[in-house]
Amino acid sequence: MIETLLQGLLLGGLYTLFALGQSLMFGVMRLTNTAQGDFIVLAAFAVIAGIGLLGDAPFLIALAVLPLAFGFGYALQRWVLNGTLGKDPLPSLVVTFGLSIVIQNLLLEIFSADPRSIEIGGLATQGLRIGESLSIGVLPLVVLAVALAATAALQWLFAGTALGRSFRAVSDDREIAELMGLNAKKVYALATAIAFVLIAIAGALQGMRTTVSPSDGPLLLLFAFEAVIIGGMGSFWGTLAGAMILGLTQQIGFRLDPGWGIWFGHIVFLLVLVLRPQGLFPKTR
Repeated sequence: MIETLLQGLLLGGLYTLFALGQSLMFGVMRLTNTAQGDFIVLAAFAVIAGIGLLGDAPFLIALAVLPLAFGFGYALQRWVLNGTLGKDPLPSLVVTFGLSIVIQNLLLEIFSADPRSIEIGGLATQGLRIGESLSIGVLPLVVLAVALAATAALQWLFAGTALGRSFRAVSDDREIAELMGLNAKKVYALATAIAFVLIAIAGALQGMRTTVSPSDGPLLLLFAFEAVIIGGMGSFWGTLAGAMILGLTQQIGFRLDPGWGIWFGHIVFLLVLVLRPQGLFPKTR
């Protein structure tokens, strides 16, 4: 059971990275990105393509993808998604759903439906032995450490920087913020650019941890969405907690029966929706 709980926490670290970008975009713009999972897969395939073109240096290529993700996210929000924002959430949902379809078909056309992975050598199988019978993988520990660091960095960004104050201002009242001199469209673009850096990190680590295929996006979106809802929309520490709860629940389900893990996570998600629809740890100022 100790091993099951530890594996659940490690899985929760990966789900945190899936969900942080979604939490950021919703917290600042009230925008639900239905292409979140497909962008994660796209980032993983970008690293795979980079390795094929430039050689076997997965971590360097993953780092090189981050500024590209920042620029892509900024441009996407600045010249596409900003036009969908408003009181009606339907336009943004339709546009991001369309992007999801385009990404899936583009990846299928270029890479086919075969699963791929990012080869990282022995690191993928290295483990830290604890006691006589317990071993923890090094890569999942790295993923968890990155998730904790990313959550803390986002919280610091929002609470302790001028950019974070701009994010909070346009989130609370866009009109008043613009009257005070902020350019809401640029602030939104910066928020999406940061979210896409997190998406790229999640995609690279997902590709290193397991295989990815062009059709994986909707499932990854579901895990991200469940983590955000369980934790509370717009709360970064809540997103971390929601992801951990989801990971623990799935691992306990897998321990009871190999077919129950994902289903157990869905049950917890449904219970939270029914009993506490605002999430367990909703956003507070």
